[in-house]
Amino acid sequence: MQHKTQLTLSFLLSQVLLLACAEDLECTPGFQQKVFYIEQPFEFTEDQPILNLVFDDCKGNNKLNFEVSNPDFKVEHDGSLVALKNVSEAGRALFVHARSEHAEDMAEILIVGADEKHDALKEIFKIEGNLGIPRQKRAILATPILIPENQRPPFPRSVGKVIRSEGTEGAKFRLSGKGVDQDPKGIFRINEISGDVSVTRPLDREAIANYELEVEVTDLSGKIIDGPVRLDISVIDQNDNRPMFKEGPYVGHVMEGSPTGTTVMRMTAFDADDPSTDNALLRYNILKQTPTKPSPNMFYIDPEKGDIVTVVSPVLLDRETMETPKYELVIEAKDMGGHDVGLTGTATATILIDDKNDHPPEFTKKEFQATVKEGVTGVIVNLTVGDRDDPATGAWRAVYTIINGNPGQSFEIHTNPQTNEGMLSVVKPLDYEISAFHTLLIKVENEDPLIPDIAYGPSSTATVQITVEDVNEGPVFHPNPMTVTKQENIPIGSIVLTVNATDPDTLQHQTIRYSVYKDPASWLEINPTNGTVATTAVLDRESPHVQDNKYTALFLAIDSGNPPATGTGTLHITLEDVNDNVPSLYPTLAKVCDDAKDLRVVVLGASDKDLHPNTDPFKFELSKQSGPEKLWRINKLNNTHAQVVLLQNLKKANYNIPISVTDSGKPPLTNNTELKLQVCSCKKSRMDCSASDALHISMTLILLSLFSLFCL
Repeated sequence: MQHKTQLTLSFLLSQVLLLACAEDLECTPGFQQKVFYIEQPFEFTEDQPILNLVFDDCKGNNKLNFEVSNPDFKVEHDGSLVALKNVSEAGRALFVHARSEHAEDMAEILIVGADEKHDALKEIFKIEGNLGIPRQKRAILATPILIPENQRPPFPRSVGKVIRSEGTEGAKFRLSGKGVDQDPKGIFRINEISGDVSVTRPLDREAIANYELEVEVTDLSGKIIDGPVRLDISVIDQNDNRPMFKEGPYVGHVMEGSPTGTTVMRMTAFDADDPSTDNALLRYNILKQTPTKPSPNMFYIDPEKGDIVTVVSPVLLDRETMETPKYELVIEAKDMGGHDVGLTGTATATILIDDKNDHPPEFTKKEFQATVKEGVTGVIVNLTVGDRDDPATGAWRAVYTIINGNPGQSFEIHTNPQTNEGMLSVVKPLDYEISAFHTLLIKVENEDPLIPDIAYGPSSTATVQITVEDVNEGPVFHPNPMTVTKQENIPIGSIVLTVNATDPDTLQHQTIRYSVYKDPASWLEINPTNGTVATTAVLDRESPHVQDNKYTALFLAIDSGNPPATGTGTLHITLEDVNDNVPSLYPTLAKVCDDAKDLRVVVLGASDKDLHPNTDPFKFELSKQSGPEKLWRINKLNNTHAQVVLLQNLKKANYNIPISVTDSGKPPLTNNTELKLQVCSCKKSRMDCSASDALHISMTLILLSLFSLFCL
């Protein structure tokens, strides 16, 4: 503002210099003085002249009309500026727009305090050189030019004049700078001879508010003979921009029951016009409120700040009694301080009335009924509640608690997140014979605490009466599973054990019958009346139906109910081993070359299906060899293995070696078997075991055959 005041005062001084330097000036259309400086009075009095403005279009001022930026002022036909009413605050500046048939112009009236006026004048004379005002050395006078934006054609339009006090034949004015020979080019130009400055098109203050140009004087050869001198051109703002709300969407929240005067939100608009003028002085207003209940004036907006506040009593600001908790306000921002001539912009403010927990949940009835069959689990009843608070908040969501009647923790209650109902469940099966009725006392609360002046009442508790229905339950074996240990091979018909099953339905006095359900090896039977289990076959520990020495069978206990109920019992029989399996020998075939140097033919191993101590150590023996020479022997290697060794090379043939192997059981069991030995011819790492000579068998077998024939 101080800089603008300096420019204005500089302009006034330059007018004086103009009169001194130019005695015969041509008529310049427009205000003869474009900038005025007045001191801020205590009050502008209605119809009292403030100053006189002189406008001349150089052609008689036909159809001359004045417009003042502040509607509280007007310009009379004689040029007197007067107030239309008593005005104590008129802003920092007034703009007067004059228009006739042949010309139009803008004058600026700056309103400053007394101290500011004094300081500004002192500053003007201190920095006159910076404003391009020649004193003794400069011959160019370039006064600041003020141009209203958005002027209408025709163009070019004269806006000012540069004067040179010293006339030089052939001298020319030259103008340069941004807006002339720099972008944006061609906006301003100067008459080389007269110094008239003209504008070629409308200006936009919001694009460029000030232009700093330079004026020079050159001779015919283009040599600068004076200057450069700065020429300031300021664009005078016009009210050509509507206020705009740029920060939407605008959403505010206010808690229900808030005190009158509670600030909800702030709405601010932007006006691109000059902020130092009324063109950008905004005032706010509420145009419309939707809905209009319970009051058409629920809110107020501060006209200067844009703060929206509540203006109704807390009682009316009750979310639960409102038609809707959402209000929409159409907010208007108007420039020119809100006067009728101002431009407007609108935006919608959405105000949400937030819920607080001022309504406790209440059960829809005092007592609920439920029926459940004994032995069944799951949800048995849904408890319904009502709550007037916002369903989207913890002030509505219910939390249920069983406060009495659940000592065994057989019941649980959880909240259905969609319906807010309490889902009462049986989590431990109920027994009709123990208790046929249960009574639970349940309370409901909110996730969020209630506000201080609200408390939970009697309607926030309810009773649930639960009736347990009797069901025919199956008999129960004791114990289950049942375990017993028996030796394998016990006689058929031996008693294994007697099972015991009882009926939980003690009040029905039912009888129980038993049957075999699963007996994989068909070894067992059960007495249907007394539950005695006996063997029907030999128990064999080595059977594939026995796993880890244990045989498993299932039995049924069936009561006499209608329909009958069944219980299942499991029997595990651990079988103790007896020595009932002879050892087995492996391998049973061996091959050797007829010219072999290593006469160790084969290593034999023995195994036994029985358990220790009925297995190893095993005893390996050769049956008695006949003939003049012994052909082989057997050497024990360890408890489970032995080695057959030839005592000499044999001819190519097949031989049967009689061997016996005996376990360590009591009594021991022996397995008499034969090892088939093939003596083969071996040439070039190739073994030929095809029979070529007569079959050689042990003398023992020959003698046994002869003995058999003799007995026949």
